[in-house]
Amino acid sequence: MTVSDSRTHRSPLADPPAETPGHGLLAGRKVVVTAAAGTGIGFATARRALLEGAEVLVSDWHERRLAEAQAELAAQFPDQQVAHAVCDVSDTGQVDALISRAADELGRIDVLVNNAGLGGETPVADMTDEQWDRVIDITLNGTFRATRAALRYFRAVEHGGVIVNNASVLGWRAQRGQAHYAAAKAGVMALTRCAAIEAADVGVRINAVAPSIAKHPFLAKVTSDDLLDELAAREAYGRAAEVWEVAATIAMLASDYTTYLTGEVVSISSQRA
Repeated sequence: MTVSDSRTHRSPLADPPAETPGHGLLAGRKVVVTAAAGTGIGFATARRALLEGAEVLVSDWHERRLAEAQAELAAQFPDQQVAHAVCDVSDTGQVDALISRAADELGRIDVLVNNAGLGGETPVADMTDEQWDRVIDITLNGTFRATRAALRYFRAVEHGGVIVNNASVLGWRAQRGQAHYAAAKAGVMALTRCAAIEAADVGVRINAVAPSIAKHPFLAKVTSDDLLDELAAREAYGRAAEVWEVAATIAMLASDYTTYLTGEVVSISSQRA
């Protein structure tokens, strides 16, 4: 195949596969997912956890969308508990209250998925302090606050647990207009590695996923269609990931299939080398 042909070749994996059915990976587990309202990775992760047999508490800052998400999940999984709690991860008091409430409503916490994050597209020269600080505070500091609260909980109850953070390949790779987001996600990766060493002392595993691109309606609101198409075209499959494909990897990291894995960042990407 010539170079020209390789650029236009359509991968046999370009069509998204059907969603993989559940296999009981999280049966009986109690899972908390932040930023789970709407149609993004957080909602898909909560749904995947339920599909794998867990009971779930979903959280988000937007009360109406959160209630809608909870109702939709409860309708799909009527025999499993689906609780919800409003939480702004930029507020330490709300984050601490989220962990306490989740433990009360679910009976305990086995898994925390830190999905809350905020992006945007602004060149460094045009970026304001407020834009920088907001992305860092939600994406990095919010993950820190929730991780800290969960570790304090796990340390007190002494039954171990799992934390999975949502990072991004931009923690490794450069992209125009994404300095604040990339810096925050690189920080999430570093937090994951360092916190995992400490968490091992209380029987907790901490890992992260780093998706390249998972296209969903919320992402389309903050990123141009042209850029999304360009990013998808760079993938070896020629498409963005489905959100369930990211969620399935998060479920694997939360399960007993990865008991010797901690402090790692798993890239969910088909990008060309």
